[in-house]
Amino acid sequence: MVISIDSDGPRIMSAFSTLGCADLELEEALGLAARHGIDAIEIRALGGTLDLAAYFTERFGSPDRLATALEASPVRICAFDTSLRLVGATSEAKEQFLRYLPWAEAAGVGSLRVFDGGTTGDTEEMAEAVSTLQWWNETAKREGFRADMIVETHDFLALPDTIARFLEMAPDCALLWDTHHTWRKGGQDPAETWKQVRGNTRHLHVKDSISKPGPRLPYSYVPPGEGEFPMAALRSVLAADGYAGIMSLEWERLWHTELPPLDLALEAARRSGLWP
Repeated sequence: MVISIDSDGPRIMSAFSTLGCADLELEEALGLAARHGIDAIEIRALGGTLDLAAYFTERFGSPDRLATALEASPVRICAFDTSLRLVGATSEAKEQFLRYLPWAEAAGVGSLRVFDGGTTGDTEEMAEAVSTLQWWNETAKREGFRADMIVETHDFLALPDTIARFLEMAPDCALLWDTHHTWRKGGQDPAETWKQVRGNTRHLHVKDSISKPGPRLPYSYVPPGEGEFPMAALRSVLAADGYAGIMSLEWERLWHTELPPLDLALEAARRSGLWP
């Protein structure tokens, strides 16, 4: 599945996650993207909070006012990143997820990121994940939502032997492929993972790291182009297939405060030719 974003022809849309600038207000995050020539942002946090529905209510009051505030920006919002997990999705978690929908619908945000959840991808976890997808599909159809759920390869889907089994059960599931996670945690070359996810991926997370243990992980994040991630190989397979979805730098400074500011990471991304 090649997602055509640009009317002039297929091209990759550049983006970044606001995990890297969680304290910024919406206008500031959009301005940062505009200064770096970035097409879009995916919003995980704003104004120091992960509760985007509460943030938007406090700052804008209504979904229509948010949509009006976005009209003047050349930068679009490509996704809201929620905390819902397919495995372990309680009724309360589903209700929290649905709070994003009025804002996404009004602002034309087409994707709501969720996590896969789980740890092993065993039969029980797979069944629970598919059940949550079925809940969403039924809800979206009933309510007429235009936005769609995209599932990040974060937990059990970071393991290469689980992806094919999951997609057999949920062949229409849209994926957010965290290219670094399937490489570091799953131990699979991105070119091989692409063969599994190419028909479902509409959004990529990219980041770089070195094998030196960090404060919280057995590896350390570094600016794009300064680590061990095989970005050239990833770009090659994406180009060969004409991938024209979103490629988003996920600079996880909210969780890893030792990282330099997102502004510097975006400069490194430009120097390294992260976005073709």
